[in-house]
Amino acid sequence: MKAGCSQRKLEVFVFIFNLCFYASCQVNKLQICRLCSGTVPNATEVGHFCFKSAGTIDGRCCLSNYNTTDPEHIIGLDLSNCSLVHVEDLQGASTAVIIDLSHNPIVNISDTTFQGFIDLIYMILPEDIVCPGGNTSWDKVSVKDGNRVCQGQKNICNQTGQLSTNCPENSLCAPYGPGFFECSCADYYHGYKCLRKGEFPALQVFGPLGASTVVISFLLWVTQRRKAKSL
Repeated sequence: MKAGCSQRKLEVFVFIFNLCFYASCQVNKLQICRLCSGTVPNATEVGHFCFKSAGTIDGRCCLSNYNTTDPEHIIGLDLSNCSLVHVEDLQGASTAVIIDLSHNPIVNISDTTFQGFIDLIYMILPEDIVCPGGNTSWDKVSVKDGNRVCQGQKNICNQTGQLSTNCPENSLCAPYGPGFFECSCADYYHGYKCLRKGEFPALQVFGPLGASTVVISFLLWVTQRRKAKSL
């Protein structure tokens, strides 16, 4: 009976954690869409893309209508003419396929701004701003009407899902945004530099961590409840 209660508590905790994480992600996405006033103009590249993709305009974002698990799935972001000087955190739009940052007095874009943007295939930047990851990270880089256009994000691994000299032995290389890659352990390998063979001991690692988190959360809940009653 006690084991059953502990299991239910763990399930409730995981559900609450996932709910809070999802809500946090949704708020972050909405903030991205409202970094600039107005909405995506129909005549822009993002506007055309959104129309062809049957997307929905929300502020400066184009949202996909086909992702039922994530109704706030951003596929386009138009922050053109927004008086942006520095661009540092756009992670709320990491699922974007097209991003327009043209007509902004940008003086700096952080090197890690587009880390994780694996779906990004089209970018429009001010002419004096280099494409993320450099020209070698894109199939085509051109200058048009005072803007720099970056097209076709390249896969910098030897081949997606295959062994790469960029990654440790027993690991696989995969693209992780313009100029970035990530290494993940091959099947049956785990640990530091994927040197340990065998299945990862998930239960032994996450079991005690999950149990301690549940206990701490329960104690905090009891403490706060007592304080609320005393008031």
